Amino acid sequence: MTSNGRVRAMGLRAGTGWGGYTGPVHPLVSLVYMTTRVLTGITPSGTPHLGNYVGAIRPAIAASQASDIESFFFLADLHSLIKAQEPERTQRSTLEIAASWLACGLDPDKVWFYRQSDIPETTELMWFLTVVASKGILNRAHAYKAAVDKNREEQLDDDAGVSAGLFMYPVLMAADILIFNANKVPVGRDQIQHIEMARDFAQRFNHVYGKEYFALPEVIIDEQVATLAGLDGRKMSKSYSNTIPLFVPREELKKLVFSILTDSRLPGEPKDTEGSALFQMYQAFASPEQTAAFAKAFADGISWGDAKQQLFERIDAELSPLRERYNALMAEPEKIEAILRKRGQQLREQFAIPLLKELRHAVGLRDLSAAGDKPKAAAAAKAALPLFKQYREKDGRFYFKLLDGEGTLLIQSEGFDSPRDAGQLIAVLKQAEQGDALQSELFKVEVEVEPVLAALRELREAAAKE
Repeated sequence: MTSNGRVRAMGLRAGTGWGGYTGPVHPLVSLVYMTTRVLTGITPSGTPHLGNYVGAIRPAIAASQASDIESFFFLADLHSLIKAQEPERTQRSTLEIAASWLACGLDPDKVWFYRQSDIPETTELMWFLTVVASKGILNRAHAYKAAVDKNREEQLDDDAGVSAGLFMYPVLMAADILIFNANKVPVGRDQIQHIEMARDFAQRFNHVYGKEYFALPEVIIDEQVATLAGLDGRKMSKSYSNTIPLFVPREELKKLVFSILTDSRLPGEPKDTEGSALFQMYQAFASPEQTAAFAKAFADGISWGDAKQQLFERIDAELSPLRERYNALMAEPEKIEAILRKRGQQLREQFAIPLLKELRHAVGLRDLSAAGDKPKAAAAAKAALPLFKQYREKDGRFYFKLLDGEGTLLIQSEGFDSPRDAGQLIAVLKQAEQGDALQSELFKVEVEVEPVLAALRELREAAAKE
């Protein structure tokens, strides 16, 4: 796989998206400064190789450094159990993947870097989504359909060898995304369907329980994702056994580079850069100027031995400091464990626990002592609370209004490009305690300020009692 906006104007920080703002309120609230929450899942499945580094690790880390991005990177260890039930392998792979990303420059103090299994609220959310998810949609999931098709070809029962984990994979993936209200999820084309499913489950839950609890995630498809040729010229992939592991020792790296398949052209004979795995690999680690010089050397008839030596030196120049950091991290796994546990706990406290508390109440998993003997009266009291209403007009834009318990209009918003943007401002408004916090070009206060502040205070008090 591979997020909810947050306000960054003047030190503001939004918390849980739809109504979960936890930071201070500034009178000049502007959505112009909202960042995008981007979530990336990393399945621990073996040792990363150069193709993983060039196509995923390096560009993802670079993208996470943008000022308008709040990045979430998680080790999808629960997902890995679907394919492999080998405890030692799962543990080792998780460690290697975590060490690789950290060694390559992922800063755990600037991004959210965590282990999926350290957020138990994710699996609870998965169940909430399961009860609204259509089995018909899950029947159409690519991985499940492929397994069924294979069984039919072999004249077996449709579900032979198919675990419930494989069938429910899209729901767990949806929970991974929705628990942090991710705005954007970078995935390959084969995963687009899963993001569409996450949107469907979120919409169904929001509809059933009458509130926009979840933002609808959007898929990111990078058409420029770099793919790296392997030792045999095909795409570098574990399935082809043609990979170069990312952090092999220097001498082993050199040996592997020198084993790259080339043609039989002799020194002095011009060589083609087109279709050359060796040239493509060099290009992935070189500047445009270095690549141009290497292309000229090909045209001038460089020997394959010299070309491979240059490639080795270019790769090693970039990877050598990363390899050193990787080896240091692998020698002290307790440091990686501490990082993951710390960030996981912070995420739970800041996002997951408050969200699940709200969702439990929403679905009716509530304190029984608060039910009383007059459920109708209780329902009436709840209905009498002030209410934010979000809606879409014919112009295609999204609006909200604040009504008091009697239906009087208190606040009317301007139009927003997405429900996420409207929801984020609602989250900020809910914390307003002073009149100057209600000054904005993004909405209009329709009455005196005091009734509005009273209504917002009433909402906060009601939420605190839940």
